[in-house]
Amino acid sequence: MRLRVQLTHWPRRALVLTDTPNPKCPRCDGDGGIGHHYGDPETGEYAGTNWEPCTCWDDVRRWVLLPLPYWFRRTPSHYSDEPPF
Repeated sequence: MRLRVQLTHWPRRALVLTDTPNPKCPRCDGDGGIGHHYGDPETGEYAGTNWEPCTCWDDVRRWVLLPLPYWFRRTPSHYSDEPPF
């Protein structure tokens, strides 16, 4: 298990400890899953990618370290372009 600290926004803002993919996994090359591209059957053009999670990673395994209050968020700076005089 390879753990890292991450900020989550849902269902509530919190700092969580989460699992990461194995960087030496031969199946997914450390990406955590395999992408399967598919095309539109009528035109043959690219239509999207299906994501198949790899077994080296559990993306739902996470532990809340610190719930953050609702007012604890980034706010834009309110600097003025006007000169100080």
